[in-house]
Amino acid sequence: MLSVVLPKGSLEEATLDLFTAADLAVRRGTDRDYHASIDDPRVERVRFLRPQEIPVYVEEGLFDLGITGRDWIAETGSDVVSLGELQYSRATSRPVRIVLAVPASDQIEHGADLSDGVRVSTEYPRLTREFFAAAGVKAVVVPSYGATEAKVPDIVDAIVDVTETGSSLRGAGLKIVETLLTSYTELIANKTAYADPDKRAAMEDLALLLRGAIRARGAVLLKLNVARDDLARVLEIIPSAGSPTLMMLASGTQSAVEAVVPKAGINELIPALKAAGAFDILELAIGKIVD
Repeated sequence: MLSVVLPKGSLEEATLDLFTAADLAVRRGTDRDYHASIDDPRVERVRFLRPQEIPVYVEEGLFDLGITGRDWIAETGSDVVSLGELQYSRATSRPVRIVLAVPASDQIEHGADLSDGVRVSTEYPRLTREFFAAAGVKAVVVPSYGATEAKVPDIVDAIVDVTETGSSLRGAGLKIVETLLTSYTELIANKTAYADPDKRAAMEDLALLLRGAIRARGAVLLKLNVARDDLARVLEIIPSAGSPTLMMLASGTQSAVEAVVPKAGINELIPALKAAGAFDILELAIGKIVD
C-alpha cells in the first residue's frame, strides 16, 4: 500500500535500529542496497536515499511516506505533511542544530557582527541566505559538498553546518555564534497520499509503532512485592511515569507493584527499594509504550 523512503548515510543505522524496535524490521541484501522491504502488509516498497532528497520526492508523490530532518524540509521548502517528530538522531536522542561557526580566535559574537562580503561555506544555501538577509549582512554563500569545516580560514571566513554535539567544530578550531535551526528527524507524508483514508490510516499505524518504540527507550518496567506496612515507603521513592499499578496478593498482607521508570538511575533505585522493604524485584525491558 505505502511506498516508503528512508535516509541513507548518517541517519541510516539509527533509523534501522528504530524500525527493528518498532517490529518493522527493514530487510535488504547488503547494507549498500538502495532497495529494501518491510514484512508488513501496509508497506509495499522501501527505498534508501540521501535525506536532503527525501522531502522533494515525497512532495512530488514519488513516495507516500519518508523520514528526513526538519533541516532538509526547510532547506528545500518542500510542501509535505508532517506526522510529527521522531526524537532520535545520529548519536543521541537530541536534535541536531544548523549553526553559524567562525574561527575561535575571531571576536565575532553574532552573525550581524560579520562584514558585508563575508564568505560562508554551507550545504544549506537557502537557510544561509535567509539568515544573512534577516541579519542585514551581504554574504557570499559558497556551496559545500562535504568537509565544510575544513574550508576555514583558507577558502571561506565562516560556515553554516549541522552539528549534534559541537565537538567536531571545536576540534576544527571553530566556535558557534548562532543557531539558525534546531532540527529533529520527522516522519513526513505526501499530501495526496495522506488525503487517502486507507493510506492515512496505514501511515498513522506506522507512526504509532515508531513513536512507541522511541518512547520505550530509556525506560524499564519495574515489578516488586512489598508488605502492607512498607507499601507507603516504597511508593514514595518510585519515580513512576504514571500512577503505579497495585495488586493485593492472595496472602492479604502483601501487594504487588508495577511501574514504568527511567532506566537512568535504576542502579540506585533498586537498592533503595530493597532497603524500604521491597522484595522479589524484577527489572524488565520494554519494547513499546503507546498511550
